[in-house]
Parts: sequence; structure tokens; C-alpha cells
Amino acid sequence: MEGVRKSETTQNDTLRLVQAASDALTDGMVERFATTGGNALEVLDCLNDEDTKDAILNIVDRVTELHRAGALDTLFDAVILMHGMRSALTDSMVERLMIWVETMISNVANEELAEFAGETVDAMHEAAVETSQHKSAGGLLSTIAMLSKPETQQAMKFMMTFAAKMQSNATASQGTTTDGK
Repeated sequence: MEGVRKSETTQNDTLRLVQAASDALTDGMVERFATTGGNALEVLDCLNDEDTKDAILNIVDRVTELHRAGALDTLFDAVILMHGMRSALTDSMVERLMIWVETMISNVANEELAEFAGETVDAMHEAAVETSQHKSAGGLLSTIAMLSKPETQQAMKFMMTFAAKMQSNATASQGTTTDGK
């Protein structure tokens, strides 16, 4: 019997609380409350999509990792720094930056540099093939201990072959010969 009275008391208290809340709410407050509740339900409905749910859980995991590593503060500091830089940039600064980038690209992305890079790769490949075929045996009083090692001589042979191939490739691309004629 005691439990029934306690239950009735709790129900009556709850009803009085709901009645007091409804009396205190204006129509505008009820409208905003209903809109907020509807928006909250839309968000919850979006979480029912597996891809969205996985994405949200992944974000939570990654933020936790950032926090544990102490990188979360660093990330936000970087964002604040980028925002400050963006706010500080003037149109003339952006224009000068773009001119500098264009100049750098023009200097690096030219035909001669591309040709040189190709010649370097070809020379390195050819030198590696030739060097791997030549096995050094040592000599000249073991070329003072260090130079007597076959690996050292092979490396020196590689460098000499590389330089020779580089020279022949460069002169061949210019239409000249290496013998000075």
C-alpha cells in the first residue's frame, strides 16, 4: 500500500511539474522548442546511415588520438596561425607571392633541367650496370687499407663511370664528341 501511495505522489508531482512548465512557456518558446526537437531528431536520423555513423565514430577516434598525443592543441594553434596569416595577407602580398611561385616554376620546369635529369638517370643506370659487371681485385699496397676493399674500388669505378657517362650523354645531346673534334 505504501508503494502505491508513493507512486501516486510521484505521478502527481510530475503532472504538476509538466503543468507548471506548460503554463510558463510562451507560444514562441514552444515553437522554438519544437523546432529544436525536430532538428535534433533529424540529426539522430542521419546517424542511422552506416556511412555517416562510421565517419562520426572515426572522427571521434581521431580526435581522441590527437588529444592523447598532445597534438590537439598543436592542431588548433596551426588553425589559428593560418587564420591569422589569411587575415594579415593583403592583395599585393598575394600577388607578389603568386609572381614568386610562377618564377620558381619557370626556373625549375624548363627543358634543360628536364633533359639534365634524364641524362643523370640514364648515366646512373648505365654506370650501375657496368660497375656490377666489373669485379675489383685490389692492389697498390691495397690502396692504403681502405682502398683495397673491393666495395671501395667498385664504388670508385661507379663514380668514374658515372662521370664519363654523364659527360658523354651531355655532349651527345649537344651534338659534340668527347674527343674535342
